[in-house]
Amino acid sequence: MSGFRIGQGSADVSYVALGDSFTEGLGDPHPDSGSLPQGRYRGWADRLAEHLADHAAEVRYADLAVRGRLIRQIVDEQVPRAVELRPDPVTVCAGGNDIIRPGGDPDQVARIFGHAVARLRGTGAHVVVLTGVDTGFQPVMRHLRGKIATYTMHLRGIADAHGCSVIDLWNLRFFQDRRAWNRDRLHPSPEGHRRLALKACEVLGVPVEGRWDEPWPLEAPLAWRAARQADLHWAREFLVPWIGRRLTGRSSGDGLGPKRPNLERLR
Repeated sequence: MSGFRIGQGSADVSYVALGDSFTEGLGDPHPDSGSLPQGRYRGWADRLAEHLADHAAEVRYADLAVRGRLIRQIVDEQVPRAVELRPDPVTVCAGGNDIIRPGGDPDQVARIFGHAVARLRGTGAHVVVLTGVDTGFQPVMRHLRGKIATYTMHLRGIADAHGCSVIDLWNLRFFQDRRAWNRDRLHPSPEGHRRLALKACEVLGVPVEGRWDEPWPLEAPLAWRAARQADLHWAREFLVPWIGRRLTGRSSGDGLGPKRPNLERLR
């Protein structure tokens, strides 16, 4: 496995994040989002870069992720740019938008993902692969669990074959709590993003304060009626618009570019 370890006062770090809305940071509004273009989000990748900056002499960071991107778009638009930037490390979270669509084939998506990882590893970069999340706890998304599990097993095999690290989202139990998710039930909440960044630090060997697996405070479960009302609100506000975009061939990322297209110094 390729190695990436960071210590106090270590050499400069160039970090690039690839993916879709999960990596762009949706669900975690940036503290200064009101003054930034595109409703700037923070997210786990930004938080990881900030942790890296606590230990490296200098961190240069690019986040090429764009909401709504499919695997081929990520491979065509983001991977060549990452290869050009020659970063170390690189995180890759991709394919989720393909898998949740009707007819999405996890075997085919994984093949495309594997080619992308091989190209990134060819630069000598340490590549970190993020798996799918176990959706068994979500009533509406539960039917996708088998496809996501299949894709996740492919991703673990790809990571093993190419010497990549893995952030195993499938087995992160904190994601089984509704407080880890934004109201749209597709993107982590600020707390979910914070915990995921801590897990990424653990995988990369970055010292941090706090635990990603800290138990959630006890909370009374929603009453049946309140839970159903929440489901109806979610369907009206998020599910129906998502279906509408699918039917019309639109994407939430149409017309948008990456929030950090270049390696820029952090802090």
